[in-house]
Amino acid sequence: MRIKFSMHSLENLMRMRGPVVLTLALAFALALGGCGSGDTVTVGAGQSGARQRPQVIVETAAPGFDAAKVFEEASPGVVTIRSIFGSGGGAAEGSGFVLDSGGRIVTNAHVVTDEAGGGREPAKAVFVEFSNRNVLPAEIVGFDPFADVALLEVEPDGFPLHPLRLGDDRDLVVGQPVVAIGSPFGEQQSLSLGIVSATDRSVESLTEFQIDGAIQTDASINPGNSGGPLLDGAARVVGINQQIETESGANDGVGFAVPISAVKRSLAQLERSGEAEYAYIGVSTQTLYPQLARKLGLDADYGGLISEVVSGSPADEAGLRGGDGNLRFQAAQYETGGDVILAIDGRKIVQPDDLAQIVATYQPGDVVTVEVLRDGERSQVEVTLGKRPSG
Repeated sequence: MRIKFSMHSLENLMRMRGPVVLTLALAFALALGGCGSGDTVTVGAGQSGARQRPQVIVETAAPGFDAAKVFEEASPGVVTIRSIFGSGGGAAEGSGFVLDSGGRIVTNAHVVTDEAGGGREPAKAVFVEFSNRNVLPAEIVGFDPFADVALLEVEPDGFPLHPLRLGDDRDLVVGQPVVAIGSPFGEQQSLSLGIVSATDRSVESLTEFQIDGAIQTDASINPGNSGGPLLDGAARVVGINQQIETESGANDGVGFAVPISAVKRSLAQLERSGEAEYAYIGVSTQTLYPQLARKLGLDADYGGLISEVVSGSPADEAGLRGGDGNLRFQAAQYETGGDVILAIDGRKIVQPDDLAQIVATYQPGDVVTVEVLRDGERSQVEVTLGKRPSG
């Protein structure tokens, strides 16, 4: 069985959703404490805090790629983040990076939030430790559970910050060297080196919706790396390290990062209002490919075969239809008989993630033209997109 998890809870090691959780006594005031949920553990008295010495661990070699130079340029902007939940002393630790000289910090939402009482709640207190050993309290400006992104802010307190430059994940190619910097298992300022194993992956978010366009890498990512940067050879952030896929509970060389394009979109909204909204159409689809199309007798070899339309959703209100039959074909199960979405505003649905990625480029309330194949006929249907539900 393959398990994907995002480095948060050590209570259930085989399915962690967050940063490394340490039973540590923080050297600064942790009297705020927290009861936390299963995502945290209780801080124990008399236990030592995270180590301070930098750890540079080069996992692999890549000719022509200067990992030491990337580390030298970027590491001063990488931080360790400690979050306190509730009144029982629950604590969690992850990574992040400096966004600007004004004190804004970027990390994963799961580093500074906790699922408690049926909803996701921000930590009671957050502290940011910089590479120069300064530790500052941070305010959570906002968090986006859909992209697993959080924006924090600190008062620089008289010392200069080291912002990291943001790159463009759309320029990444498979095989390109990348590095991850963070605090795996509390080992601050650790570097690991690998390559881009794949792009355009879909991974779990903190909601029922997936994060599309994720970057897959074999750079070692472990509990505590969550929220830290994935960097290219020019020390530009191309993603935020978010989760790993493992059969052993340890790193098996399959890690995932939220693409920086999604991070930028999320940050723009968090800066404005402290929360992020996403457009929603309300369908589940299965990818149509040539052999399946021939089997179904469809006059198209691409598109999203609608298996389900959510009741009351924008797609439902526009009259789109889900499947009412089942077909076992080429070792897979398909729900058949529904509409096929061929394109949205002329943008074809070819790859499995195309529909979600295209819808995500719109805002709630936007009206889009959906090209649909139904009963052998093509038609245009206008759909007013809704707001993605948080559940």
